Amino acid sequence: MLETISKGTVMNHKLLDLYSDYLIASFSYTTATGLSALVDNAYSHDQITRFLGQKLYDQKRYWQTIKPIVREVEQEDGVLVIDDTIEEKPYTDENDIVCYHFDHTKGKTVKGINIVNFLYHVGRAEDEAMSLPVAFEIVSKTEVYQDKKTGKFKRRSKVSKNELVRARLKLLARRNRLKFKYVIWDSWFSAKENMKLVKKELHKEFVAALKSNRLVALSEQDKREGQFVAVSAVDIKPGQSRLVYLKGLDFPVVLVKQVFTNKDGSSGTLYLVCSDTSLTYTEITAIYQKRWNVETFHKSLKQNAMLAKSPTKTVRSQSNHIFAAMIAFIKLEQMKLKHNTNHFALKSKLYLKALKVAFSELSTFNTCHNSSLVKSSSA
Repeated sequence: MLETISKGTVMNHKLLDLYSDYLIASFSYTTATGLSALVDNAYSHDQITRFLGQKLYDQKRYWQTIKPIVREVEQEDGVLVIDDTIEEKPYTDENDIVCYHFDHTKGKTVKGINIVNFLYHVGRAEDEAMSLPVAFEIVSKTEVYQDKKTGKFKRRSKVSKNELVRARLKLLARRNRLKFKYVIWDSWFSAKENMKLVKKELHKEFVAALKSNRLVALSEQDKREGQFVAVSAVDIKPGQSRLVYLKGLDFPVVLVKQVFTNKDGSSGTLYLVCSDTSLTYTEITAIYQKRWNVETFHKSLKQNAMLAKSPTKTVRSQSNHIFAAMIAFIKLEQMKLKHNTNHFALKSKLYLKALKVAFSELSTFNTCHNSSLVKSSSA
């Protein structure tokens, strides 16, 4: 299905291709036993288990695997969206990657795997747009410490998520030479260090959401004199833009304010800053709108690429399952463009096909017995 999947790497191409296809075709838990049975033992349970557990498929191998696909579609004005997601695993034994993380979407700590994703989005027209996960970082909490307040033992990572983001951005821009113009993230990744890296070192631009308490100076003179105010106090109306100086940055940014209505009827406010000072309000908000592709990506990755349906137990097998799920998502993205539909519609068609085959097979079982039951019931 994915013609370029086997080029440039030293992994088991056939099993990766087969396993990622299995993820797309499945509707329940994906297991080595299940895949072996599906292919009539052409690959044994042990072969599949070794594929998942013997060698860690790292980010270098991931880039080598997807590089030909990226090169075919990349554009100079591509957008790189950064966001994280947590795949909850409340019943899986805790380890370095299955542990407790704060989920800002729920406002509480949950047990699971935290993945920082780098989603590359290209294409101006909706029917030509493509989103590819060009990298991902699994948060690993390898240090165990005792909380002084509670006395409980907890885990923490040696590096922060923002440090992971900066390291991966450097690799994507410099080593992988990925073509992109804008980097987009929400307020959780709007650290000044991230902004400096994108603008000053990588010579790219960013569009980022800000929390309402971030401080800005309204002029260069105010900045020199240390006069900063919260963005929520800036006199700016929806639809307008204003040049400001974000505290901690040595270059100006454009501030815009969006007011929107939530599903429950309440109103919300979103503050955005953009390092490209030539852009208008409309252009800035249009670029940031592309961030919502990462929400669709997370949903499809979990439900259609079966990220959430793996009973793997070790760090290595869990990591390799995530690797294969990313490949499965890319395959779905290719099929989406080819068939002019979406991932969920594709999955529904597969389910209907499978249901028809099952229904047909069922009709060959105990046909006479079923007929007698119908007749008996009618009498």
